Amino acid sequence: MRLILLLVFILSSLLAPAAAAGAGEEMSLYVLNVGKADSMILRSGENIYLIDTGRGRTMDVTESALKEEGITHLDAVIITHMDSDHVGGLKKLLKSDVTLDHIYVPAYYLQEEKDKENPAIKAAEKQGRETEILEAGQTLPLGEGKITVLGPISPATDKEDNNSLVLLAEAAGGSILLGGDMEFPEEAALLRAGVIPRADVLKVPNHGDGDATSEEFLRAVQPKIAVISTSTEEKETTPDPRIMELLEQMNVETYQTQDSRTGVLVTLRDGEAAVELR
Repeated sequence: MRLILLLVFILSSLLAPAAAAGAGEEMSLYVLNVGKADSMILRSGENIYLIDTGRGRTMDVTESALKEEGITHLDAVIITHMDSDHVGGLKKLLKSDVTLDHIYVPAYYLQEEKDKENPAIKAAEKQGRETEILEAGQTLPLGEGKITVLGPISPATDKEDNNSLVLLAEAAGGSILLGGDMEFPEEAALLRAGVIPRADVLKVPNHGDGDATSEEFLRAVQPKIAVISTSTEEKETTPDPRIMELLEQMNVETYQTQDSRTGVLVTLRDGEAAVELR
């Protein structure tokens, strides 16, 4: 029953009038070049979020980007899941001069079954901070629009990647789908539930690895622009040729963080997107 209520809430949220997405303002996603890892600045209006923190060794890239953008305060840091290439920089962030109101973590953590402490909660507690749970159906403010948590809709039993938060950002008359590191199992569950929407921009799941991003998923999203955060030096099979071929066949403009100095900046205004390699 709880799962059914969650799905109804998500679907009703996705079917809200397009005007609620804040046409007339601007939304940007800055996907930072932190190797085969994730660290992204999402902002619209007065709301600014850091989504994932990369590894500890690349936190200087994130801190430099925040400084260059003039960001000294965040509404929140959102950790999509507990792999080190997403949560590894949190400890340094919490010790930095950047202030933040909230630390959000996903509801599910597979390693708890093996008595392994949640690294985000551990890092927060050491700084005297508390974490807050994000789960499917919840929303956060984003300018005149919102961020909707689409998944996961059930805990993973195989890999931590499939506990990844999947987020839909809607503002500036457009939308961005952030796939975290979800692999085929989580992707299939969200497709079956009918909660994968069309989106103007897709942050490709799991660094463009071959264990994610099916053709069915891409046909559902129908993105105009795709961004892949990866490093072929770190893993030579990313991005996977199958995914690149699918994106090309669908005429999706595709960008990789490894082709930039500091990252890929996507800006939406009145539903139109512009991309800058920085």
